[in-house]
Amino acid sequence: MKSNNFIDEIKWRGMIHDIMPGFEDFLKGNIRSAYIGFDPTSNSLHIGHLVPIMLLAHFQRSGHRPIALVGGATGMIGDPSGKSSERNLLDEAILKTNQKQIKDQLAHFLDFDESKSNAALLLNNLEWMKGLTFLDFIRDVGKHMTVNYMMSKDSVKNRISNDEAEGMSFTEFSYQLVQGYDFLYLYKNFDCSIQMGGSDQWGNITSGAELIRRMDNGKGYALTCPLITKSDGSKFGKTQQGNIWLDPKKTSVFKFYQYWLNTSDEDAEKHIKIFTFLTEEEIKKIASEHKKAPHLRVLQKTLSKEITSIVHSDEAYENALKASNILFSNNFKEDIEAIDESIFLEIFEGVPQYEIESSIINKGLDMISALSNTTNFLQSNSEARRALRENSISINKNKVNEDYLIDKKDLISNKYIILNKGKRNTYIIKVV
Repeated sequence: MKSNNFIDEIKWRGMIHDIMPGFEDFLKGNIRSAYIGFDPTSNSLHIGHLVPIMLLAHFQRSGHRPIALVGGATGMIGDPSGKSSERNLLDEAILKTNQKQIKDQLAHFLDFDESKSNAALLLNNLEWMKGLTFLDFIRDVGKHMTVNYMMSKDSVKNRISNDEAEGMSFTEFSYQLVQGYDFLYLYKNFDCSIQMGGSDQWGNITSGAELIRRMDNGKGYALTCPLITKSDGSKFGKTQQGNIWLDPKKTSVFKFYQYWLNTSDEDAEKHIKIFTFLTEEEIKKIASEHKKAPHLRVLQKTLSKEITSIVHSDEAYENALKASNILFSNNFKEDIEAIDESIFLEIFEGVPQYEIESSIINKGLDMISALSNTTNFLQSNSEARRALRENSISINKNKVNEDYLIDKKDLISNKYIILNKGKRNTYIIKVV
């Protein structure tokens, strides 16, 4: 699929942070190759990686060849960019396992069909770094880059000047030189003159371009995209809490879908440009519809549908949508019994649970015991009575009073009972 000019396409989507002069002219007339590096120190990518992934996808859709470089060698070092401390290093076996997982995730965005002239490539820098000795590297590569130049990079200066940081090891200091060598190697062996990445990678990328100039008298180009931020402005990093992972074992499809569905209006209008392949005209139409009736949340629903379908599948999206709708169903018990237990558990992942024996349910469980005496969901019997008198307690989404007796008729799939206190507090009784 060929789209508009690559730069025009990503510009209107808000996906350019920095770009080297001459980049756009360089793309004209020929198939070009560009690469982005992915850190394999986790067995899954997260949504912070989606912007660079989408960059590669748009690059390929514009007729050019994307290269995804798994940093098997650099992953053993650790990148100081945006970090205040050195990360833990992993062995080669774990890194190889992680690489396979990452390739599977990238394949949802990139076409690796070798029969196509611009087929995506997946490479691992360990392949050309593992045979390179330290003496060879400092003799043939290191001598071309001055310490003064390397010290001028923000990623280095920020670590050294940060009083709270533990300083920077030589291993991490050398990271930009190793990454720069990757760019040089790809330039010489894969005709790759472009490196792209997150805005925190600008220093490392330009170091590679400088190495190409000094060692091969060539020209390398750089482009960076904005980083995804949390509501407090911090980066979605793997060492921070709250990551939304692409692996459904780390973040369930339901939670992934819900994350995008709960996006604010302002962020949804920005994110739908970045995280979907919808055209500018389609997005303008959706944004216009949303403004006419914001309560219908057309932007969020479209965004969550598109990105969930891409990262997981259409079927996974449909299941997530079905699970989401169940929470607001007028036939809650009937509808929730119709879904798989795995989806049920995804919906209520993290909800407090209490296990009781089936004999208790067979005899009947009074509401005070269900809320306090037996389960300790609420702190006291008086709090339970007050909540019941305020009509804020529901069993399987149906309001109940203090006289209500829970028994077998309330069991969902003969195993679960959903208790709610108001809209925000949910508890589960599991019968064993």
